[in-house]
Amino acid sequence: MRLTREKTIRLSHIITDVLVSSEEVEFVEDRDTIRQKTLQIIQELLKEEEAVEAEIRKKITSQKKEVLEGSEEWDLLYRKYYAEEMRRMGIAHVPNS
Repeated sequence: MRLTREKTIRLSHIITDVLVSSEEVEFVEDRDTIRQKTLQIIQELLKEEEAVEAEIRKKITSQKKEVLEGSEEWDLLYRKYYAEEMRRMGIAHVPNS
C-alpha cells in the first residue's frame, strides 16, 4: 500500500495519541521521540510490503501462460503468493472475504 509522507506522519500522530491515552503504556522517552520511531517503523513496513508486492508481480509475470492483471486468475495468484510471503515472513495472513 502506498501512502504519502503526510499520511504516514498523520498515522504516527494517531498511534502516538492512542499510546499516550492508554493506561497500559508507560513512556520512557519523550512523546516526539516515540512518534518519530513510530513513523520510522511504518515507513519500513511499507517498504517491505512494496518489496513483497514486487516479488509477487515478478512471480506472476514469470508464469508460462500470460496472466492479465485485473483478471480473476491474476487476483487468485496474487492472493496465493501474498499469503505465502506473509507465512514466510512469519506473519499470519487472514484473507478478506
